[in-house]
Parts: sequence; structure tokens; C-alpha cells
Amino acid sequence: MSFSILTDSSCNLPESLIDEHHLGVAPLEFSVEGKIYYSYLKGSITNLKQFYDMMRSGKVITTSLASLKEVDALSRERFTAGQDILYLGFDSALSGTYENTTVYLNKVRDEDFPQRQLRCVDTLAAALGEGLFVLEAVKQRDAGKSLDEVADWALAQRLNFAHWFTVDDLHYLQRGGRLSKGAALAGSVLNIKPVLHVDDEGYLVPVEKVRGRKKSLLALADKFVTTARDPKDNQLVCISHADCLDDAHFIRDQISERCGVSDFLINYLDPVIGAHAGPGTVALFFITNQQR
Repeated sequence: MSFSILTDSSCNLPESLIDEHHLGVAPLEFSVEGKIYYSYLKGSITNLKQFYDMMRSGKVITTSLASLKEVDALSRERFTAGQDILYLGFDSALSGTYENTTVYLNKVRDEDFPQRQLRCVDTLAAALGEGLFVLEAVKQRDAGKSLDEVADWALAQRLNFAHWFTVDDLHYLQRGGRLSKGAALAGSVLNIKPVLHVDDEGYLVPVEKVRGRKKSLLALADKFVTTARDPKDNQLVCISHADCLDDAHFIRDQISERCGVSDFLINYLDPVIGAHAGPGTVALFFITNQQR
């Protein structure tokens, strides 16, 4: 392994893949009624079903950036071992984590490890979209590419990773300032479900509105059918879900039946992103033929 890859817990990757690829994962923080938790900590399992049940019951949840204490420990461990670092961070348009972590990593390197190399790339990605991006970077590294080559690849390719979302409860988008209170109320009454994507500046933007949950899930599958990179059946497709596994499986089955895809990674949406999107959120990620 020529260098180490660091990311953050918004990537939604399961610990088995984190361990397999020797990834460093800086945990973002969230609090439930004032008690602070890490969204990921190696060897510690967060009960995410319980987390989303707390959201449904109206518990007050707030979120914070990645823990700099953990960033410090992860970076020093690798620099001390003689490893250079590539940091692939959470979409800067959605969080201050990338900027905060990048500033801190540069400080550690400049002050204590000036002989080591550090590159930082804003993935413009979130959830398993970020996770998919990290896994593709791992492939580049393991194929023998240098740190600079993989960082340059990341900058060149990051807009070719498609992010499509739908939510079940408009209240959470309204609370986060992405919908007006009137629009959220009207949409709820009419059973409107938005289809959103992450644009080329990293912002989550609405693209269309459909009536009914099933149509919104089909709309996500349609995006894969019409825009995924060919050959469609030769890529990993990722689905994050906020405690709605059956809906994630519905999208998986649609894509599998229509395009012959067999390689899927499905995992819970992490608490920091889930706190803003709400239970019932489903997100689909894949490599596209076109820049998003």
C-alpha cells in the first residue's frame, strides 16, 4: 500500500470494507437531546433502527462536524508509520467537515511531519455516493497509482458519480431550509415526493416531483437505466436508506431486472445525514455516462 486513504463517516461504508481497504474514517458527531455520539467509531455499533425510531418519536437531534480529536489520531498514526495521506472528504456544499478537516490535516503535517505528502479532495459526494467514490479511489491506489495520480483522478472524475435521492417526509427538508413551510404542507397533503440530486457544485437540488412513494422509487431506478455508464451490468451500485430496507430492495430489484446488475452495496444512511433527510429517505449512487 503506497499511501493511506482517509475519509469521514458520511461515506456510510460498512466496517468490513473499511478494514479490508485499511481506510481511516473520521467520525462526524450528532447529539440526541444534548447527549453527544459519534456516527462511526471502529468496533462500536450504532443501533440505526433505534436512531430513526427516535426521530419518528420527535427527539431533538443536532449534528456536528468530524471530530478533530479523531482526525488528529488517525493522521498521526499514519504519518508516524511513514505513510502519505489522501483525504477524500464529505461534500463541502453540504457540510463544513471537508474544510475543517483539511485545515487541521495541513496543520499536523506542516508542524510535525513536513517530510510527508498530503493531498485533500472535496468529493462533492455524500452517503454511499462518497463511499463509492472512495472505493473507486482504492482501486486506483491498489493498481499501483501514486498519491498524486489518484488525487488528480479524483478531481477529474468526481462529477461522474451520480447521486439521486427521495424523501418520505417533507417536514425534514422544510426544517433544514430546503422547502418552505407552505410547500412542505401542500406537498404532504397531496402526497408529493420530490426527486433530488447532487449538482456539479455539490448542492442537493430538487429535479422533479411525483405523486406517491412507489413512483418516487421508480424514478430513481429510471435515472440509473437512462444515465448509468455502459456496460451498466459491470459496476457497483450503492443504495443508502434511512430505515426503509424494503424500499432499497425494491430499487435494487428494478435495476437488476431491467439492466442485469448483480453487484449492489446497501447500507443505512448515517445519523448525521439522516438527521437532515429523515426516516424513509432512499439514495441511489452509481457511475454515470455524463457529468451530473
